[in-house]
Order: sequence, then structure tokens, then C-alpha cells
Amino acid sequence: MTSSTYPITKNGAEKLKAELINLKTKERPAVINAISEARAQGDLSENADYDAAKERQGFIEGRIKDIEGKLGAASVISPAELDAGGRVVFGATVELEDEDSGAEVKYQIVGEDEADIKLGLINFSSPIARALIGKNEGDSVAVVTPSGTKHYEIVAVRYV
Repeated sequence: MTSSTYPITKNGAEKLKAELINLKTKERPAVINAISEARAQGDLSENADYDAAKERQGFIEGRIKDIEGKLGAASVISPAELDAGGRVVFGATVELEDEDSGAEVKYQIVGEDEADIKLGLINFSSPIARALIGKNEGDSVAVVTPSGTKHYEIVAVRYV
């Protein structure tokens, strides 16, 4: 996180909250139980189950702290409540047409934890999102990619 607020869509915040509840109510108690069982086996110096459980506990506690920090600094944005007049902003769903091939793609600009390119969810700090933000429906944009510069036309901007 580079700033004091952490932009996230309403959907993304709900998913983080669900993950946090799962970590606190299921994962944490399960790993504490696994540590207790491993301790009961005796010598901890050569106990692989104990080492694995302690490592898992460290991961769970770190993830809990990470999620709590993100939710605490979250600026939750509901795309359906946006009215940016056709301009591309965080949370917008953008339909693009590749000016060279004519292929169409659709992306929603989301927060870091929500991004999943297979689902068409792109991180707001990704090169394509940075190229799109602030542009309007009908604009052409150039996106520098590892395979060269791609040119897209913004076909539609929706706030859903």
C-alpha cells in the first residue's frame, strides 16, 4: 500500500471480510489444535508436524494482520453508485476493442487483492488500468505490454 487509504470495491471488501472470519473461526483454531497434538507427541526438536503447524500458524496470523490492516484503511467503492459520466474510474467495467485485431475484451478495474485476469478483474495499478483511468468512452488508448504496444478503443464504460 502506497497511500493511507486502500481502494477496494464493495465486492472485494466482502470477500476479504469472509476470508478474515474463516481464518479466525476455522483456520486459527485448527492450527492451535494441530500444535497441541504435535506437542503431545513429545520431543519437539525433531517433530515435523509441530514445525509445519507452527509455520502454518505464522502464515495465518500474518494474513489476519494483513487483512485487518487493509480493511482498516479501506476506501470501499460501490461501482453501481458511481456517476463518472462515461469516464474510466476505479470500479468501472470497461469494454475495449483491439484496434489491430478487432478482438473485444472486458475488464473491471479493482483493488490489488481482487485482481484476477482470468475473471477480467485488473489491478488499478496495472499498466492497462493506468492507461485507461481518466479516459472516456470512444477514446483510443495505447498500452505498453511486454509484447509491444497495443492500441485499444474504449467501446463502453459501465458502473456495475
